[in-house]
Amino acid sequence: MLQEKNKGETVVVSVASERAEAIGGVLIALFAALMAISQMVNGELEEEMMIAHNNVVSYSNWYQSKSIKESLKESELDYLKALIESGIVTEEKKPVIEQKIAEVREKIIKYESEKTEILLGSKHVGKENWVQDIEGEMGIITGVKEWERLTKSYDYATKRFDYALLFFQICIVLGAVCIIIYDNPRLQKGLIGLMIIFGITGASLSIYGYLLAP
Repeated sequence: MLQEKNKGETVVVSVASERAEAIGGVLIALFAALMAISQMVNGELEEEMMIAHNNVVSYSNWYQSKSIKESLKESELDYLKALIESGIVTEEKKPVIEQKIAEVREKIIKYESEKTEILLGSKHVGKENWVQDIEGEMGIITGVKEWERLTKSYDYATKRFDYALLFFQICIVLGAVCIIIYDNPRLQKGLIGLMIIFGITGASLSIYGYLLAP
């Protein structure tokens, strides 16, 4: 048994209590370091999630613009067909209109192919169906559905990290209480056990979240 004097009072501190305080301090340092690492990784994942979310919006708008162009061409095609069917177009002008109809149909097919690639992504439509480029380079489009999947994956992973950070914070609080309660070795031992349980849970959630990240 050791004795500490404080303003005339004598406080008895056991060796077991001192050992528990030392272990608690080491565990606080360990789990604080793990929490800092988890926060750093979580921050990076949240940034990637925001990028993916922004790309979902951007590529969805791109897809919608192609749909609008396709709709306009379909209306133009209907109009040209109506001209021929109505008999307004003379026989000598008909080849010109028919040529225009063929060009409009090609545009519609092209827009439909571009929409498919933007929606699904280049790797999912196959090299033979690459029709949309980005800055002159073909086959590099990540589709809307892919961005949505990435956003959900990042969101799920960051939530695991959020839970992990919560467990690490609880560990640190338990460690602080363990150090304060120096006159109850049994309680200290229980707190250390809880720290280890919560710490392992937090570390496991961090690893799980990291593995879930794309």
